[in-house]
Amino acid sequence: MFASLIEGLTDALGFVLGALLGYGFGVAFGLDLFAPGYGTGSIIAIMLVGLGGGMGLQAARHFRAPKVDAE
Repeated sequence: MFASLIEGLTDALGFVLGALLGYGFGVAFGLDLFAPGYGTGSIIAIMLVGLGGGMGLQAARHFRAPKVDAE
């Protein structure tokens, strides 16, 4: 029971932190995610948030995976 809870919480945390990092990169490059309309800068900012969220989720799963010793 607790394993599923930990898995869900770490997935959510990884996704949110990755999305925030993607948003931060967008802001650093001067891209406005919430600009009116769907201009090129807004689309790129949306892509950065999505990519950051996906990468954060995969990073959380990587760190949570059992470690295997190779000999």
